[in-house]
Amino acid sequence: MKFDSILFVSFGGPERRDDVMPFLRNVVRGKRVPDERLDEVAQHYYDLDGVSPLNQQNRELIELVGHELRSQAIDLPIFFGNRNWHPLLNDTLSEMVDQGLCKALAFVTSGFSCYSGCRQYRENIFEAQQSVGTKAPVVEKIRVFYNHPLFIEGICDRIENAVGSTNVLTDDRTRLVFTAHSIPKAMADNSDYVKQLSETCSLVAQFLDVPIWDLVYQSRSGPPQQPWLEPDVVDHMHTIKQLGVEQVVMYPVGFLSDHVEVLFDLDYEVKQTCTEIGLDLIRVKTIGSHPKFVEMVCELIAERVLGKNKRATGKFPPNHDTCPSDCCLSGQPGAISPV
Repeated sequence: MKFDSILFVSFGGPERRDDVMPFLRNVVRGKRVPDERLDEVAQHYYDLDGVSPLNQQNRELIELVGHELRSQAIDLPIFFGNRNWHPLLNDTLSEMVDQGLCKALAFVTSGFSCYSGCRQYRENIFEAQQSVGTKAPVVEKIRVFYNHPLFIEGICDRIENAVGSTNVLTDDRTRLVFTAHSIPKAMADNSDYVKQLSETCSLVAQFLDVPIWDLVYQSRSGPPQQPWLEPDVVDHMHTIKQLGVEQVVMYPVGFLSDHVEVLFDLDYEVKQTCTEIGLDLIRVKTIGSHPKFVEMVCELIAERVLGKNKRATGKFPPNHDTCPSDCCLSGQPGAISPV
């Protein structure tokens, strides 16, 4: 059966103040998170009038991708569904059923393999299909793209535009620092998350001829006794300051858009730390709707719709289209997954 539609799948975010707490309760459903912690995170959204930039950024990307696909004679309707807030996946799949659609190709807004960035989205799709019923469309997920050449080129262009000259990056007093979302160590051990992140960073550094770079983590949560990926980005600023670094060029490699977590962790917490300890900070924008990224998304779609060749750069081949049964397990004892 050929694909008759495209489905963009993302995390979701509130778009008004009244949405913030219901959205956050969706995010933490099934987890024991104290109300004080939710109130703390909610304030990050209230500081932006309760509006997450994420949904609008996704809509802009979808519009650009749709325009480019039509120019390539791939005229498939594009739908948008989220894990945690409207438009929710089950509502989107119901809309697709109403339009008589049967098979969708899903682009998930995550470039790296781990439970929360891969398998959990597949579980979300499965749960939405179960909710919709037997007429729910079949949904196949596009592969992760951490080593796609256009992804690397887009990141490099973002960094070069931010620093103005690549000479800045080769100065011994400047450090290129990549950040990604920290995840529990047990989850990381059941996926290629760190390997893929490290490969992306290495490819970007090679392209820019940067000899020294760091991969650090942000947005840690969960109980303090649970090991998560380190080093933490704020702690790392103190470390490199002691090594004589005077300027940091920071690229949030693990994120595709400048949403609330990126804005708070980097543009507030890290910026404040750098000011306090005397580090200059150049914070590079995420890849967002960069033309190279738009081109890459369309190329990934064309791989599956038109059978075009897969591309990857570096030492690893293109990632699999169909996830194996043990792909990206949560690392939680006794966890059962429907996919």
